[in-house]
Amino acid sequence: MEQVRANLTAAAERFHSGEELRYHVWDAAGRELIGSSGFHALDWRVPKGEIGYWTATPHTGQGHALEVVQALTTLALTPQGSGGLGFHRLEIRCDPLNGRSRRIPERLGYGLDACLVNDTVSSDGTELRDTLVYSLTR
Repeated sequence: MEQVRANLTAAAERFHSGEELRYHVWDAAGRELIGSSGFHALDWRVPKGEIGYWTATPHTGQGHALEVVQALTTLALTPQGSGGLGFHRLEIRCDPLNGRSRRIPERLGYGLDACLVNDTVSSDGTELRDTLVYSLTR
C-alpha cells in the first residue's frame, strides 16, 4: 500500500507541474480501475506529447483504450483557448507485435512516422524489440 501511495503522490506532483499528465480509467460505476492513460514526454515549447495507455487484462478488447485515446487526442489537439492543451504534435509509440495497441493509432488517423529498430528490450528482458512511432499534427 505504501508503494501505491508513493506512486500516486509522485504522479500527482508530475501532473501539477505539467511534467506528465496521467489519468486513471474506471468502470462505468466508478468502482474498478480498468486502466491508465495519459500524456508523457511532454515538450511545452512545441507543444507536443506522447499518449501512453494500459488496460487491465480482464478489460482488454472491449474498446476502452480506443475510447480513452480518442478523448485524449481531442483534448491534446484542441487549442488552449477552446478548452484543450493546444498541442501541435501528438505521438503514440508501440511494439509492432502488439496488434491491439497498434490498431488504436491506425484507427484514429495517426500516420506511421518510423520504425525504430532494436529500440527497446522485451518485457522479460530476453530480446531486443522495435518501436513504431505514430503521430498526428495540427
